[in-house]
Amino acid sequence: MAVAAGACLLVIFLAWLAGPGLFGIKNEKQGTTVRAEVVQPVPCAGGATTETVKFEFGGRPMEGSLNACGHGKGERLDVVVPDGAAGDAVSVHAADAAAGASDARRPVGLALLVFSCFAGGMYVFLVLRGPRRLATA
Repeated sequence: MAVAAGACLLVIFLAWLAGPGLFGIKNEKQGTTVRAEVVQPVPCAGGATTETVKFEFGGRPMEGSLNACGHGKGERLDVVVPDGAAGDAVSVHAADAAAGASDARRPVGLALLVFSCFAGGMYVFLVLRGPRRLATA
């Protein structure tokens, strides 16, 4: 029983040390943050939500499409340009935007790991205890 409990604690400790990558969480940004200027703004009232921005990337001026709305013409903002971006149709996103990641995934994943270790330990306990006979009166 102690071996099962020790193994569970070891698994949980190693999962904690492995970090967020164990549960498919990526913290690093995929691209380079640059300063951009809004060239063609789009109001948020309309159906279109793609603005045109210009920025300098790799030592040359570029234009890109930003999936946003409500900025003013000439407004400056930080955008993330994907690695290896080239050509005229570059799609960028705001540097402070989250790409759908949730920081709650790591604690939930660790909690599920703890519960599965507990269930495995209880199974080991029940197997080692053996079958119980009902007392008849």
